[in-house]
Amino acid sequence: MDIVLLIIAGVLMIIGIIGCIIPGVPGVPVSYVGMWIAQATDRVDFSWYTLLIWGLVTIAVTIMDYVIPAWGAKRYGGSSYGMWGSTIGVFVGLFFGPLGVLLAPLIGAIIGELINDKDFKTAVKAGWGSFLGLFFGTILKLICSVWMTVLLVLAIW
Repeated sequence: MDIVLLIIAGVLMIIGIIGCIIPGVPGVPVSYVGMWIAQATDRVDFSWYTLLIWGLVTIAVTIMDYVIPAWGAKRYGGSSYGMWGSTIGVFVGLFFGPLGVLLAPLIGAIIGELINDKDFKTAVKAGWGSFLGLFFGTILKLICSVWMTVLLVLAIW
């Protein structure tokens, strides 16, 4: 039974990492659930302190995932149109490989701001802010999910 649970935990870790990039999939919480499933085995023994800290980190990162892009957009004069455009750009970018994942959110944010009747220069600036917020939020989530995965691998070995 331990092998099945460890495989499920490993799959959740992989889904968690992928979910950090794909919007709509809660990457860090999925990775955290993977830690708990691994904890249910005889092979893995995370301390309660580790599980508590990672639970708090998961909550904080999930909240910040909503705050950081909004802050980036507002900081650079953006609106919700830019944030929505950036988010839609992430989905569209998935069809165009790594370069698409990087550029489509920026282009989407600019288009969103142009739809909101902003001039091109203002739309580019606001789009850049939305993109930066989304980018740094994604990096933060990836760091957390990868770190949890590393902890799981180390706990198994």
